Amino acid sequence: MPKPSHSQADTDANGAHPQAPRLRIGFVLLDQFTLAAFSGIIDVLRLAADHGGRSRQVHAAWTVMSLDGGPRFSSCGAAMQPNSPLLDPTGFDYIAVCGGNDYLNDAPPAQLLHYLRRAAASSVRLLGICTGTFMIAKAGLVGKRRVCIHWNVMDAFKDRFPNVNASVERLFIDEGDLITCAGSTAAIDLGLYLVARHCGRDKAQQAMRHMMLQDIRPPEMPQAHFYAELTGNLDVRVKQAAQFIEQRLDNPPPVAAVARYVGVSTRQLERLFSGCLGQSPAAFQRQLRLEYARWLIKNSRRSITEIAIDTGFADSAHLSRDFKSLFGTSPRSFRKGLGGEAATSASGSRPLYA
Repeated sequence: MPKPSHSQADTDANGAHPQAPRLRIGFVLLDQFTLAAFSGIIDVLRLAADHGGRSRQVHAAWTVMSLDGGPRFSSCGAAMQPNSPLLDPTGFDYIAVCGGNDYLNDAPPAQLLHYLRRAAASSVRLLGICTGTFMIAKAGLVGKRRVCIHWNVMDAFKDRFPNVNASVERLFIDEGDLITCAGSTAAIDLGLYLVARHCGRDKAQQAMRHMMLQDIRPPEMPQAHFYAELTGNLDVRVKQAAQFIEQRLDNPPPVAAVARYVGVSTRQLERLFSGCLGQSPAAFQRQLRLEYARWLIKNSRRSITEIAIDTGFADSAHLSRDFKSLFGTSPRSFRKGLGGEAATSASGSRPLYA
């Protein structure tokens, strides 16, 4: 691993020679990597590594790599020039695999898979950032560990790795030698977690203040995910319709628009949902929006009226009526803890939604 330059790390803010960085991460950029997740975690390191946001690699160090050392384009089209090709993984505490929109590529370079296996065999911890976890799983390095996946790619992950214990219940999951992160802003929380562990909580707080964050979210903080756990051999058109609905919870599409999206008539879509799920597309959509509203009530300080609008209801009265019908309590009572975690659907069955 290259040593930091004289201008970066020879002296600290007081002119003293610092010790070696306490946290060293090698970032491996994959094609179409997610810029927000990568920039979030590396900015945490940068702001924690030095005083006053000067960005010298004093307390933490990082190197950005790609398979051949060449540039990689992010999913938004911006290019990133890495510092080097893949370096000896034993020079790092962690190898962070930064994925993005290329997760559907089922034929990754064998050299990259070999590199990750070499890192794991050398007891170098792995970080799966966003869909970087797909690459780690393709390398066969998950085993019985539980991994964190962004809710939006959970179905694709399950299709490829049906025997892997994947979860969307947390921002990130630490299994000791493997830490996996949902991506997006959760990568910031993972970065703060690592800084606090290796460099001290004061350095994590320093980075947090520079990033103008109010708090450090714990790993057990749930993802704001609202997707249907559709199991079994369902008609692909039902799955496509469900995904279309999931992406538009704040602005619910008419059933006719959903039908056009999957290429069937409204009547045919109604029959498909009834046969596969035992409910209409409208009922499916309404329950998903109510699950979203319940999560917002529990995990945010927004008013009931704001939550009603954010979840596609006309007003708080409309939300309250449907919420009580499904969960047996009003939104305000639920927030006060009268409904609590015991709130269930009117039928008493387990909700369809994660």
